[in-house]
Amino acid sequence: MRQSAPDPSVMPSPSADIDDRSLLRLVAVAIGAIVAWFALRPWLGPGWREPGSPELYLTGVAGVLLLLVPAAFALAKRGGGSRNPRAWFNAHVYCSLTGAVLIAAHSGGFLRRPPALLLLAIVALAALGVWARLRGSRRMAATFASKTGTFAAPGARTRARLKELIAAKRALLKNLDKKASEGTFSVTLSHLLHAPRLALAYRRLAREESRLLGTRGAVGAAQAWWRPLHMALAWIFVLGVVIHVLAVTLFADYVAGGGPITWWHLAEWGANW
Repeated sequence: MRQSAPDPSVMPSPSADIDDRSLLRLVAVAIGAIVAWFALRPWLGPGWREPGSPELYLTGVAGVLLLLVPAAFALAKRGGGSRNPRAWFNAHVYCSLTGAVLIAAHSGGFLRRPPALLLLAIVALAALGVWARLRGSRRMAATFASKTGTFAAPGARTRARLKELIAAKRALLKNLDKKASEGTFSVTLSHLLHAPRLALAYRRLAREESRLLGTRGAVGAAQAWWRPLHMALAWIFVLGVVIHVLAVTLFADYVAGGGPITWWHLAEWGANW
């Protein structure tokens, strides 16, 4: 029985991408909101000036939840579940900027304490993201459109090792993903969860292949390392949030430095732990 083609009118349309000008406007709005909050803070109610108040506590929780959306985006991409990557990217931008504004408000203006380092991580993440979109994407496009040293013929010994690596990768793929092609395959989260030993072995072979080809050396340092740095800062931020939550919850008296514990009901529980 012959199947009819899917009706385009009922298929989900891809989300519109955020263009460069819109991105810059969104960043400007976020910066303006943060500056306005710090400027108006002296005239706000006590709840918006006292660390740990219900207002600032809930603001911080909302900010962290929004900033975890980019982590969900990364997991969706790695897990192969991102059917609409543009929608995920747009959510990444909106939630990151809104979360940054809320975290700045959550700080209560106390920027001389260690948790303020989390704000620096957010600023660095935003700066790297904007650079990647405005400049890095153009450099990557130029790289794909040009002939670089990466495509130069390697030596005989390197060619022999590359041949061995490709054969080993194809052998692994037979058990890791039978439908995949060695030339386009990359390890996803689902592979790491279902066959961690094979997936990690494949990643080791792919990294050695990339090293032999000199892939990173074929582009500038900024283009080669911005993403690893972006990911490292993101994990540092997540780790910092976990440490901050544990500290103010379980060691409230220590965090307060012997002074009054001004934050919410969790603080009293933590002080008596």
